[in-house]
Amino acid sequence: MIDMTDEVRPPQIGLIALFLKFLRFGALAFGGPVAQIAMLRAALVEDERWIGSQRFNRLLAVLQVLPGPEAHELCVHLGMIARGRAGGFLAGLGFMLPGFLAMMAAGWLYVTWITGDVGLAGALTGIQIAVLAIILRAVVRIGGHVIEGGLLAAIALASLVATLLGVPFWIPLVTAGLVYVAAERTGIIALIVGGAVAIAIAVDAITWPGASVVDATAVTVPALFIAGLKGGLLTFGGAYTAIPYVRADTVGRGWIGDATFLDGIALAGVLPAPLVIFATFVGYVAGGPAGAVAITAGMFLPAFAFSLILFERLEALVENPALHRLLAGVAAAVVGIIAAIFVQLGITAAGAVERLSVGLALFGLAAVAAWRLKGAWVTPAIIAGGGMVGWLLVA
Repeated sequence: MIDMTDEVRPPQIGLIALFLKFLRFGALAFGGPVAQIAMLRAALVEDERWIGSQRFNRLLAVLQVLPGPEAHELCVHLGMIARGRAGGFLAGLGFMLPGFLAMMAAGWLYVTWITGDVGLAGALTGIQIAVLAIILRAVVRIGGHVIEGGLLAAIALASLVATLLGVPFWIPLVTAGLVYVAAERTGIIALIVGGAVAIAIAVDAITWPGASVVDATAVTVPALFIAGLKGGLLTFGGAYTAIPYVRADTVGRGWIGDATFLDGIALAGVLPAPLVIFATFVGYVAGGPAGAVAITAGMFLPAFAFSLILFERLEALVENPALHRLLAGVAAAVVGIIAAIFVQLGITAAGAVERLSVGLALFGLAAVAAWRLKGAWVTPAIIAGGGMVGWLLVA
């Protein structure tokens, strides 16, 4: 149960007012999850005292273990504290709506005006190179939190190699979690590994039968919803971990190209929204407005559901040590998969650059900026700088 004193509780607020409050938070949600969480803490913990600081910290720790964008899940949970499940739904909807609408507009502009514009090719290439530097920094940052010990490092490395060899990401993902759970029970590791691999192969075959690349005309709204749902259910350790799942089900099926995929990640980095809003762009390019709505609904459905359904049990949910180990193994595998995706995207970007030395120099400068600079303005500045340099020099 949530303990609140008279001094620490939400004020009386109507549902419309609650929606508008979180809509405003969503319109100001620049700078990624750290800046978004800091904004929510300042407004609802320090100023308005909706919940106490320690309660907020515990809640944030729990949500970081669960899949999905933490800032959005915080909004859902805080809305529920104020006005029950209706309040949670409206708070989450308000927070995501500005970014969703902005990305829908960006998708329309991209498809209508930008795609095929030769004059913008260099700028887009420069932006893609800058995004690669941002992804590399995310891999290192996530890995620093996740990789604790030699076994987890080995899991990450094995996942990287497996992904580069073309193994479906289900196999290292499922296997890693179960292997790490069973690491102290060596007698059953072989059985668990074999079963996990068999299950993963079966799931992959059932989900996407046939070749790994399907003609672009095969795109459907239900398939885009499933692609988003995979990302929403399996996004552990930050929004960047959604990249492999969405890419596998869109780029991997021939619906969009890697360059366009990188453009979507770049746009998500400058809009007021959780980074997973890049899925909206991918859905728009692949399947139009209906595709954008479908993939977004799939991506955010788990973020709503975990708080709305498990509101009273969230903290108890992560008390089981076996679950801790399962999630730790999965997270280590995801680090390796993202690192492999970085390599694959880097090869694609390198193929679009006429002067490779200039592209490498731009990547180096962007990486230094991503490592050394801090603040909500850094990612948009790196992306904008990459676009400018690319327009002048790269392509």
